[in-house]
Amino acid sequence: MNTAKPGPAAPLAGIRILDLTSVIMGPYATHILADMGADVIKIEGPEGDSFRNYKPLRGPGMSGSFLNLHRNKRGIELDLKQPAARAALDRLIRTADVFVHNIRPKAIARLGYAYERVREINPDIVYCSAQGFGASGPYGDKAAYDDLIQAGSGMAGLYDEIWGEPRYVPTVVCDKVAGQAIAQGILGALLQRARGGGGQAVEVPMFETLVEFNFIEHMMGFGFEPTLGEPGFQRMMQRSRKPYRTKDGFACILPYSDRNWLDFYEFTGRREFLGDPRFGSLAQRVQHIGVLYAMLEEEAALRTNAEWVAFCDRVSIPCMPVLRLRDMPEDPHLKAVGMFTVGEHPSEGAYKVMKSPVIYGNAPFQLRHHAPRKGEHTREVLAEAGFAEDEIAALLPKSGAG
Repeated sequence: MNTAKPGPAAPLAGIRILDLTSVIMGPYATHILADMGADVIKIEGPEGDSFRNYKPLRGPGMSGSFLNLHRNKRGIELDLKQPAARAALDRLIRTADVFVHNIRPKAIARLGYAYERVREINPDIVYCSAQGFGASGPYGDKAAYDDLIQAGSGMAGLYDEIWGEPRYVPTVVCDKVAGQAIAQGILGALLQRARGGGGQAVEVPMFETLVEFNFIEHMMGFGFEPTLGEPGFQRMMQRSRKPYRTKDGFACILPYSDRNWLDFYEFTGRREFLGDPRFGSLAQRVQHIGVLYAMLEEEAALRTNAEWVAFCDRVSIPCMPVLRLRDMPEDPHLKAVGMFTVGEHPSEGAYKVMKSPVIYGNAPFQLRHHAPRKGEHTREVLAEAGFAEDEIAALLPKSGAG
């Protein structure tokens, strides 16, 4: 087993999660729970998780993104098309606290692992189905990927309203927001069970999760009946809301409070804005924010990033230069908090390890397991569950993995 030295008991120590998710949404949820100390058992079929295979690679099935997404988990291989493998999973379900999958409703039912049957095996289990759309709606069995949900949830359409054509955010934002909702849903159900509520089914649909996510600030007057206006938070809907070009790069310069704007007017000499009733309070400024953003764009170009950061930090105006992903490991704050370290994977060698951003005072982040090779812990996990050696041998792939 690839483990670091055990530290203090983590918040979810002793909780076992059977993880039948793949790609990003579900694995991100179990990544969060694994970093909290849960014993996450990643269950893969012979084909493995497709996210393993994105290049460049050092070794087969161990992409750079996979290494952090699946750290602190153990991996087993079970071909659930085979009766013996399903029987083995049934036995593992008896040992588990959580069963989580991202398989569409009809497909998981055909496989034999709808909630009703899993509950028969383990009545106290928290069963989480993570899927594209709520099962009770007409889209319930529709295929879903991040781009589809960006299109359907209004996210891509926000770009259309501002820029004249819809666009996708260049990150799998829907997968990751839904992944956090999955982790939250599982934690809530575990807490309710600990208080005597027993096991239950939890459904986390991407579509509905992102619709709520997008409406949080954009509901505005549309939230009333009859409506008082179209959806859309005005400050967010400005073309001029963007990183501004400075003398030597780009930066976010974001005066927000009344005091921020007064300091900004004084520093830039833009005193014509003083006393203008359009900008006297936050509520008034939001109605005319495009004027202020246009002025910000003019002023930003007159100074360097360093000059802007020095001024803004001095008067507590939010300001950051625009950094690229490749710049992150050298950011002085991220270096100071130890966000990136270098780990040594037993088969893949040195790799960047990102610590969990959530800090528990009584349980510092621990790298307990490196990301598993496909089926790496099959023998170990089955032995812990009481399988005899001949039973384990019958379940192992012919390559001898696990």
